[in-house]
Amino acid sequence: MGNQRSRFGRGLDSLAKWLLKFRLVSIPAKSIANSKLAWSLISRSDRVRANRLRERLITEEMPRHVSIIMDGNRRFAWNNSSKTAVGHSEGKEKLKEVMDWVLDLGVPYFTVYALSTENISERDSEELEILYDLYVSGLDEISVDPRIHDRGVRVQVVGRLDMLPQRVKESIENAESVTSQYTDFTFTVCLAYGGREEIVDAVKSVAADHASGGLDIDSINSSEITKRMYAAELPDPDLVIRTSGEERISNFLLWQIAYSELHFTDVFWPSFSKSDLYEAIESYQYRRRRYGG
Repeated sequence: MGNQRSRFGRGLDSLAKWLLKFRLVSIPAKSIANSKLAWSLISRSDRVRANRLRERLITEEMPRHVSIIMDGNRRFAWNNSSKTAVGHSEGKEKLKEVMDWVLDLGVPYFTVYALSTENISERDSEELEILYDLYVSGLDEISVDPRIHDRGVRVQVVGRLDMLPQRVKESIENAESVTSQYTDFTFTVCLAYGGREEIVDAVKSVAADHASGGLDIDSINSSEITKRMYAAELPDPDLVIRTSGEERISNFLLWQIAYSELHFTDVFWPSFSKSDLYEAIESYQYRRRRYGG
């Protein structure tokens, strides 16, 4: 039955593409597609679909820790003939929305990959300054956001923070300080972060303790590495989502995602919708978790 529906769908797509070759069809079709009525119908159907998805999700086991590799800001801007700064700004606003959706679902741990160590070495200084300004404004907004305080969200930023400008570090310290007493939810931002670098820093800590005589060689195991991670108190991610169509991890939480479920979506981060999040979680719920198998 599924194959029949699939063949029918492909046939319908082929027919539509053939008809759109004719101006008699393509011109009115384009006008209808760009009309307010069409967008209103699409928007309403998306909301209805998202609500139905949510109803299904909350009846099943939810992931405790969701992590997102927020990718595609620049390509979003280029596709819309906008400047790169616009894409990054839209990405910042999207994160606020996604935070609300995650909180609404009751997922207690939410982690995002915002800036890698590779980004710092490879991006031009003008783009980095734009990003740094967005981090400052975003963190300052978080520190006074009623939603953060009403929902008891603890904010933390992890990575090689010494690589960041002083103004960013000050905003990090402020956001962490004003939310440090909260325990209901934990929002973690990976800035100047690299998974390999995190493991290297953990190994250096183990080596230093061993050299000083504080750690016996036979006591060095995976637990000793784990408790030296930047955010060692976090449970490992249950679900890792990456946007923009890229299907790779890009040096994100390499130690922690050994058994995480991975979900890749083609949409650019600024276009990531509530339905996209729900579909990712639904795909997680359909899978049978295996640890080492």
